[in-house]
Amino acid sequence: MPTTRPVPSLLLTDLYQLTMAQAYWKSGRGEKEAVFQMFFRRHPFDGGFTIACGLHSLIEMLVEATFDDSDLAYLASLPGRDGQPLFEPDFLATLRDFRLVCDIDAIPEGTIVFPFEPLVRVTGPLVQAQLLETIILNIINFQTLIATKAARICLAAQGEPVIEFGLRRAQGPDGGLSASRAAYVGGCAATSNVLAGKVYGIPVRGTHAHSWVMSFGDELEAFRTYAAAMPNNCVFLVDTYDTLEGVRHAIEVGRWLREQGHEMIGIRLDSGDLAYLSIEARKMLDAAGFPDASIVASNDLDETIINSLKQQGACINVWGVGTKLVTGYDQPTLGGVYKLTALRDRGDDSWRYCIKLSEQSIKISTPGIHQVRRYSVDGELIGDAIYDLPSPPASGCVIIDPLDPTRRKRIPAEATYEDLLVPVFRRGECVYGMPSLEAVRQRAQSGLARLAPGLKRFVNPHIYPVGLEQSLYDLKMRLILQARNGGH
Repeated sequence: MPTTRPVPSLLLTDLYQLTMAQAYWKSGRGEKEAVFQMFFRRHPFDGGFTIACGLHSLIEMLVEATFDDSDLAYLASLPGRDGQPLFEPDFLATLRDFRLVCDIDAIPEGTIVFPFEPLVRVTGPLVQAQLLETIILNIINFQTLIATKAARICLAAQGEPVIEFGLRRAQGPDGGLSASRAAYVGGCAATSNVLAGKVYGIPVRGTHAHSWVMSFGDELEAFRTYAAAMPNNCVFLVDTYDTLEGVRHAIEVGRWLREQGHEMIGIRLDSGDLAYLSIEARKMLDAAGFPDASIVASNDLDETIINSLKQQGACINVWGVGTKLVTGYDQPTLGGVYKLTALRDRGDDSWRYCIKLSEQSIKISTPGIHQVRRYSVDGELIGDAIYDLPSPPASGCVIIDPLDPTRRKRIPAEATYEDLLVPVFRRGECVYGMPSLEAVRQRAQSGLARLAPGLKRFVNPHIYPVGLEQSLYDLKMRLILQARNGGH
C-alpha cells in the first residue's frame, strides 16, 4: 500500500525544544536517560471513548527525520536577544550527526483509549526524547481527534455509509490529507480527497457541484449532459433551484440512462429541510421505479444533526460530512500532553521518578514507566489498569481513579488481560510490523463493537473504569507529599 511522504525534517518542532536541547548539551545533562509519556486528560467532544490514531504517520516521519544542511544553516542564522547567534556551532554539529537511538512504545492505531493512558512512551537520551515532543503531539493529537469524531458520526449514521467531504475546509493540505486518513480509520467509507485515495488506498467518491448546473441554460440540460459524459457516476445534485423539481429532472435523466444500459446511482441534497425533502424524494424515486437510488445528504452535518434527522424519519442512506469532521469543529484539539516521568544517569540501574505538581489536580502528572493492562471477563471489557512497568499488577489488583481516590475497582483474579503498549522502536530502529490501513480500520470497528452501549452515548456517556494500579497510586501520593514538603 502506498505511504505518505512527510517532510522528514526535525525542524518540525517548537523553538524551545531546541533551546532546551542546547542547554541540556551544554550542561552535560543531554545523555541522561529519560522517560517521557504522551497522554490526554479528557475525551474529546464530551464523549465516552477515544480512538488512537497517527502512529503510522509518526513512524514514517521518524525513520527518516534528520537535520540537513539547510536546517542547520537556518538555525545558525537565528540571533539571540544580544544579536549574537542563538545556537553554538558545536551544538549544531551534534545535530548534524543526529540519529534516533530511543526506544519508543505505543498503543496500536485503531485501539480504543481513555484519559491518562499513555499512547506513546519514549525512553532514551534526554536531549533526543525532548526533541520528539512536538512531532509526537502534532501527529497523534490531530489524527486521534479526527478518528474519534469520525467514529461518532458513523455511530450516528447507524451503519449507513459516511463519505468524508472535508478537503476544501481542512486546515491546509497536510491537515486535509491527515484528516482523510484518520476519518477512514474512524469508520468513514470513502473520501472526496483524491490524493488521499492515491496515498492511502481509500475509496474516493464524488460527481458534480452546483456550478455544473449553473453553467447550463437549465437544470435538465445539465443533468442530461453529465449523464452522457459520465454514465457510470451519476449522483445528481438536485437543489440548485428547486429541490423537488430537481428530483423530477433526475428521474427523467435516470430513465434515459437505463435505456442506455446504465443506472442512476442517486441524488444529493445539500440544503433545505433535509428530513422533509428526503422523505418526499424517496416517495418520488420509488414511484418512478428507482427504489435502489441512494439519497445522499450533505450541508454541515455532524453526529448531532444526523441523529436528529434519523429521529425525524429522514430517508437518507449516504451521509457526506465535511467541515465539522475534518476540523474537529466543536473541539479543535485533543489536548494531549508529553510529560517527563523518570530520569537516571547513563549506566545506572535505578530510575528517579519525576512528578509535576499543579494547583489543578487534573494536571498533576503520574511518575513511573507506564504500561496499560486491559482486562476482560468472558470477552466483556471490565477496566484498564495503568501500572509501573517494573511492578506488574498482581492477580486481583485494585485500580484507583487518578482524580477521585474514592472510585476504586477490584479486578477479579479470573480476568484475562492484554497489555496495550507494544515496541515500535528499539535503539532507534523500527521493530513494528505496521498493519495495513484496512486492518487499523477494522481494529477500530472491533473495539467499538466491544464497548458497552452507554460508552457510545453522545450525551452524558458512561465512564469506563480506568485507574492507577494501587502501588503506582501509592507511589504517586508519596511523591506528591514529598514535593509539597520541599523535596524533589
